Amino acid sequence: MANHKSALKRIRANEAKRLRNRYQAKTTRTFIKRLRNTEDKSEAQELLKQVTSMLDRLAKKNVIHKNNASNKKSKLTKLVNSL
Repeated sequence: MANHKSALKRIRANEAKRLRNRYQAKTTRTFIKRLRNTEDKSEAQELLKQVTSMLDRLAKKNVIHKNNASNKKSKLTKLVNSL
C-alpha cells in the first residue's frame, strides 16, 4: 500500500481514468459493430462520421495507438464506400 498522500491520490486518479478509457473504448467498439452491420449507405455514412471522431479521440488520449485508429478508419471507409 502507498505511504504518501500524493501516491494515494494518484492511485484514485489512475483508477478513474482507467474506467473512463475502458468505457470510451467499449462504446467505440459497439459503434464499429453497428456500422459493420449496417446495410443502408446514408446511415452508414452518418455512423462513419461518429466512429471516426471517436477513434481520433481515443488515439489522441493514447487509449489506442494512432496507427491502430488510422487502420480502423481506413477499413471502415472502404466498407462504407463499397455499400
